[in-house]
Amino acid sequence: MENSAIDQVRASEFASESTYLNTSTCGLLPRRAVEAVMKLAGESALGVRGGVGSFDSVDAARAGFARLAGVPAARVAVGGSVAAHVGLVAASLPSGAEVLAPTGEFSSVVSPFAARGDLKMRYVPLTELADAVRPGTALVAFSAVQSADGRVADLDAVRAAAAAHGARTMLDASQSAGWLPLDAGAYDYTVTGGYKFLMCPRGSSFLTVTEEAQEALPTLFANWAAAEDRWGSTYGPVEKLAADARRFDEPVAFLAYHGAEQSLGLLAEVGVEAVHVRATRLAARFREGLASLGHAAVPGTSAIVAVPGLGGKEPDLAAAGVMVSARAGNLRAALHLYNTEADVDRALEVLSG
Repeated sequence: MENSAIDQVRASEFASESTYLNTSTCGLLPRRAVEAVMKLAGESALGVRGGVGSFDSVDAARAGFARLAGVPAARVAVGGSVAAHVGLVAASLPSGAEVLAPTGEFSSVVSPFAARGDLKMRYVPLTELADAVRPGTALVAFSAVQSADGRVADLDAVRAAAAAHGARTMLDASQSAGWLPLDAGAYDYTVTGGYKFLMCPRGSSFLTVTEEAQEALPTLFANWAAAEDRWGSTYGPVEKLAADARRFDEPVAFLAYHGAEQSLGLLAEVGVEAVHVRATRLAARFREGLASLGHAAVPGTSAIVAVPGLGGKEPDLAAAGVMVSARAGNLRAALHLYNTEADVDRALEVLSG
């Protein structure tokens, strides 16, 4: 029996009552995160703490994500949603600027730009994204891993093309951070929802900004929590916002961040590289099994497996206790550190009828 750190964590921290292959929708919360949220909720109900949460946990979660993303904590802002982070980036662009994105990109990555009405939106197939960057492209906005089908972008090619044409890059790591190693410093901006492969409670989200790009972002969310001196800035206009990326913080939901601190600590213990090996190995097993059943999955080495045209099977799988999702007509399964070969085989068994 394998006695890896992942197996130890899986045994001690997770107790799913289903065959859970749906992390692309929402990750399972580890036991330690649930306990942290329940502790804070209980204290708030009893009135035994002077408030509803601790900035120590917020800053610990910030530092935990920074370690995972390979950047200093000073480059990380926290908030509640990817859409809000993207909206901040969208607000920084001048009227008429061109934003390039993949066709079929997740709505939160492109809608804040499109909703402005005065930006030039251009969409191309994911495989053509790097070649489509041109002089005059202001920003390339794209996901590392596509939500609909799990395809992984050619990250090196897109970065090189953007650099060659002076375009900034905004990477959404919501479907990749936690299983695919992330070098956030290689992009002007990254946005990451915490509630998928990071296994944080919903309401936790992270924005990374290079030091140069910080100068371009407006401080739309100016608030006392984003001040250099938080507790000295609770009344009247904030006199001095934080000197680093914390000045872009949104007021956060403390319950989510008390849990996020624990979830990100767990990932640090296991290591994203180890998760990558496990998740992609299981995904490969699933693709091979699907092929043996006559179902061709989207090719690749992603931890997310999508089968075109099979989305209608999602209710049957759910009825059998196998949790997956249906997206854009695809049956979508996502493998993570808490999954095993038995999970994959159970899903294949149900699909075989």
